[in-house]
Amino acid sequence: MIIAVDGPTASGKGTIARALAAHFGLPVLDTGLLYRAVGYQTQLNHGDPDDASDALVACDFPDSLLDDPALRYESTGSLASRVSVHPTVRKALLRRQVDFANQPGGAVLDGRDIGTVIAPHADAKLFVTASPEERARRRHTEILGRGVEVSFEAMLADIHARDARDTGRADAPLIRAADADLLDTGEMTIGEAVQRAITLVEARTGRRSI
Repeated sequence: MIIAVDGPTASGKGTIARALAAHFGLPVLDTGLLYRAVGYQTQLNHGDPDDASDALVACDFPDSLLDDPALRYESTGSLASRVSVHPTVRKALLRRQVDFANQPGGAVLDGRDIGTVIAPHADAKLFVTASPEERARRRHTEILGRGVEVSFEAMLADIHARDARDTGRADAPLIRAADADLLDTGEMTIGEAVQRAITLVEARTGRRSI
C-alpha cells in the first residue's frame, strides 16, 4: 500500500505521514528532507541556491547529511524551497523517491508532488492544508520554543513566499491531485488530524492497522 501525503509548509503533513506509517506498519520518507539536504549542501559549498548549477552539484550530498540537525532549521527550509524550483534538482532526486515508494509492501511519503509526480498510482492520497496565518502561527510558536526570536509578521511573509515558489514553479508544482482527499487541519488538534487521516486512508483502501 502506497500513501501519498502532500501539502504546503507547516500544514501538519509530516506529523500525519509519520502517524500513518506507524498505524499501518509502513516505512516513511520525508521527501522534503532530501531538498533540505540539497539546500544545506549548497550553502556548505558556498554556492547560490537560486543557481541551478550550484544546486545540482549539491545533489551529490553524503547520506550522513540526512541526520544533521541543521536540516530542521527554519533557514534550511527556505533554502530547500529555493533549490526545489530547479527541474534538474527535481530530476536528480526523483529516482530515490520513486524507488522508496515502490518498495515491496508499500510506503508512506510526504512532500509536495507525491500524489501527482512521485506516486500518481498511490492507493491513498491526502492533501493536507491550513490557512497561511495558522501555519505561520504554528511555525512561529515552534521557533520561539527553540529560543529563536522571530516576528510573526516575518514568519507569515516567509510562508507566503514559500507557497508562491511551491505553487508557481513550472516543474512539479504543489497542487492537489484530482483524486486526493482534502484534509484541512486548521481547526484540528494533532490527534484529531491524525484520526481523520487514518479514517480517510481506511475508506480508500479498506485496510486497517497492523
